[in-house]
Amino acid sequence: MARCMTCGAASPLISGAIGVCRGCLVERPDRALEVAMENHRHSRVELGLPPDPPRTPGGTPCNLCAARCVMGEGEVGFCGIRGVRGGRTWSLSGGDFGLLNYYLDAHVTNCCNAWFCPAGTGCGYPRFAVRKGPEVGYYNLALFFYGCSFNCLFCQNWNHKILERGKKVSAREIVDLTLGNPRVTCWCWFGGSAEPQLPFAINASRLLLEEKGTERVCRICWEWNGDGNPALVRRAAELSLTSGGNVKFDLKAFNPSVHLALTGMDNERTFRNFELVHREFYERRRDVPVLGATTLLVPHYVDEHEVDQIARFIASLDPEIPYSLLVFHPDFRMGDVPVTPEKQVWECYRAAKKHLRNVNVGNLQLLALWRTGPGVRFL
Repeated sequence: MARCMTCGAASPLISGAIGVCRGCLVERPDRALEVAMENHRHSRVELGLPPDPPRTPGGTPCNLCAARCVMGEGEVGFCGIRGVRGGRTWSLSGGDFGLLNYYLDAHVTNCCNAWFCPAGTGCGYPRFAVRKGPEVGYYNLALFFYGCSFNCLFCQNWNHKILERGKKVSAREIVDLTLGNPRVTCWCWFGGSAEPQLPFAINASRLLLEEKGTERVCRICWEWNGDGNPALVRRAAELSLTSGGNVKFDLKAFNPSVHLALTGMDNERTFRNFELVHREFYERRRDVPVLGATTLLVPHYVDEHEVDQIARFIASLDPEIPYSLLVFHPDFRMGDVPVTPEKQVWECYRAAKKHLRNVNVGNLQLLALWRTGPGVRFL
């Protein structure tokens, strides 16, 4: 049972990886964030990543994400994908190659947007789907990026931080693989997150759409934290719009202090980019939504108050935008807390439904762990 290092409160739902409770993050953010951000730095140094985004005067700037690194000689950007050596910028990813792994994922996949997308429902047939119902027998090419612009202490794909496990993959390689397999009906860029490698992802996606022909269905989808350079976010969303794909923003928290404590980064750019994609693309294809959001229900920290504020924000744009709440399971640094308590799940669902018409709950099977595990005493 962890204890908040600010107020001393103890609870099995407070994570030692964060070190402070939600109440202190909201009511006493200055001191609470000192504790949380120091824990972030330790978690990154242990994996050989910079503790903070570099800000070296006169250094080389990178504007691919909200970290806005300025790298001096010998320094590496926050994502670990690029740096400066010998006065020159080096990068593990460029327009023609990226650092990733990929695999075929059978439909209907575990994609967070499968409950409303063409692959899961057949919506948009025949332009954007190969059949009127779920695309059973077809595949998503899952494109898993290494590197990320956030440092989520609960990351459930945290192995993206081990950059040496990634492979140098060319755009030509994955385009040819897809063109040679008519059973591939979508690409999903995820990871990690796409922001540090958006130039590669955009170029590869554009190449595929140019070469596949008008009769071939192959959608371009994104699962990201959403803090990318707005000009690149716009280009990526355009590819999803024209191909029948969608853009999934992971809106991790609304309160800035809670977001910082969980992810190590600010959430302002993410919410602005969400507004951008809605403003420029959502109305152009309402029948097959191009935009969706998810929120992971981190025990204690992402409660009904957080979800209420996120849902209010989404509804201020359009109450029809799909929103999915995901049950948490312990991972990475936050293995010391249980799956989301069932009470919290349904409180968050009710909070979202007050504002939005299309709300889904994912990972419900994990609640069985809560009901049968030691955490049942906290219901």
